[in-house]
Amino acid sequence: MLIAALAVSMRLVWIQGINSAQLAAEARANRLHTERVPALRGDILDANGEVLATSTERYTIIVDQRQMPSYREKSQTAQVKGVKAVAMELSPLLSMSVDELEQKLTGKSGYTILAKDVSPEVEAAVKQLRIGGVTSERVAERLYPAGQVAGNIVGFTGSDGTALAGAELSFDEALRGTDGERQYERGAGGQLIPSAQVSEKAAIDGESIELTIDRDLQYRAQEILAQRVKDFGGSGGAAVVIDPKTGHVLALADYPTYDPNNPGATDAKYRGNQSISNVFEPGSTGKLFTMASVINEGKAKVDDRFSIPYRKDFGGESIKDSHEHPERYYTLAGVLKYSSNVGTVEVSRRIPNEKREEYLRDFGFGAKTNINLPGESAGILHPAKDWRGRTQYATAFGQGYAVTALQIVSAVGAFGNDGVRIEPRIVKGRVGTDDSFTPEPEGEHTRVVSSDTAATMRDLMDNDIDDNGKAAGSVEGYAVGGKSGTAQVPGGTYTSSFISMAPMDDPQLVVGVFVYGINGFQSGSTVAGPAVSELLGYALQRRGIAPSGHPGTELENEWK
Repeated sequence: MLIAALAVSMRLVWIQGINSAQLAAEARANRLHTERVPALRGDILDANGEVLATSTERYTIIVDQRQMPSYREKSQTAQVKGVKAVAMELSPLLSMSVDELEQKLTGKSGYTILAKDVSPEVEAAVKQLRIGGVTSERVAERLYPAGQVAGNIVGFTGSDGTALAGAELSFDEALRGTDGERQYERGAGGQLIPSAQVSEKAAIDGESIELTIDRDLQYRAQEILAQRVKDFGGSGGAAVVIDPKTGHVLALADYPTYDPNNPGATDAKYRGNQSISNVFEPGSTGKLFTMASVINEGKAKVDDRFSIPYRKDFGGESIKDSHEHPERYYTLAGVLKYSSNVGTVEVSRRIPNEKREEYLRDFGFGAKTNINLPGESAGILHPAKDWRGRTQYATAFGQGYAVTALQIVSAVGAFGNDGVRIEPRIVKGRVGTDDSFTPEPEGEHTRVVSSDTAATMRDLMDNDIDDNGKAAGSVEGYAVGGKSGTAQVPGGTYTSSFISMAPMDDPQLVVGVFVYGINGFQSGSTVAGPAVSELLGYALQRRGIAPSGHPGTELENEWK
């Protein structure tokens, strides 16, 4: 017995004396519980500061039912104690009846939700009551005030706050911020120890991002596009508006699109960006790049003369124009204005295929634009050495390669920016939690053609559209240039498009409208031209761009 008592005494000396600090620390560590305090995601704003996505700070009120009976248990003055007292304290704050609260407060659960979506003011008032076992968890609700407007650009998050699409996903690292944490001691049953110290590390909310998009212009683009697709029974479409001098995308519309507040209501295939993911042959808009490459190489001028039959053989391949006609006598300007496939192939043969491929790549085809949105396609552009048979001629008039809507509008923009193509950008900059603004770097600049060639292309595009306010793609009072395109796709449907630039004396806007999945041939001038006129006219006025003040360019189109 003496030996046993001695052993116990030595053990007590070890525990309570020599090793007490270490054991106390281990015990505290076992009691210590850490909770995540989520940071609020930054806002997504349009170019004018209008909110497209925001997070609201909300709280969930939590109760440990096991601690409720002991509330005011030792009070000498309290007339009501325990669960009933807690219910009476919380009832006016949570807008719940005492009976309802009593039911939720009674039980043996260590974690029961009393109320969700509680404002910060109410949460603070609950905390002031200092009721042991009643705690809160910070949550963030993501809201998209503009609904479908720019939904395809903004993207959305999951119920747990995980970024899943659009700018939400691309810029998630900046938007999501850094979570904080809350530490407290809890008992063996998981309950908060009332007298224990609670420590908190504040969350750092995310930065906001400011897009280049104009919300009102985006709304109008979506509205015009949707109506055009419906009018012609298309399967979908895209509308793009850019500033050629900065590369800023002012509108990037898709149809169909979705509401980020309820993305599950829309088929998953429409929750991306067709304007950067859907690829199609450009058709006759591709003739612009053929003309530019040959002119820039010094192998053609606007008044060069051509005799154009309806059909002509090139290397054993029969090329024909879209409509049968007797032999025509066009200048190079006329070849483009009347969109002759035969004439364009004649022009293209003045430079090697390898050189034409080089120009197409400089215009941005066959590579992503680096717009920094998920799901972008690079399009399709095969090496010139693989252009066999009909393809080597078809590439001259916009067939045999595939582009996205954003790619081709950006490429046309090079003519409005002195021959320099700027990679398009969708984000202007980041706004810190202190309201500081950090601009995003400009997109890469690529000199595609000379200043003189760019000016010539503007003349050709201007010549292509009659500035009477009635022609497809035109806007009354402005010198407008542009080109239509129509291309058949596998399966037999057609993509019809139109791209316009204005004002041609000082280009500030390039607008493209594209309608996919049309049954039967419908020209881009018929389908997309009127939509471009409407959208371009709205954009010019929206941005306060003055009318041209002088007539557009008119060139000699025929020589006989």
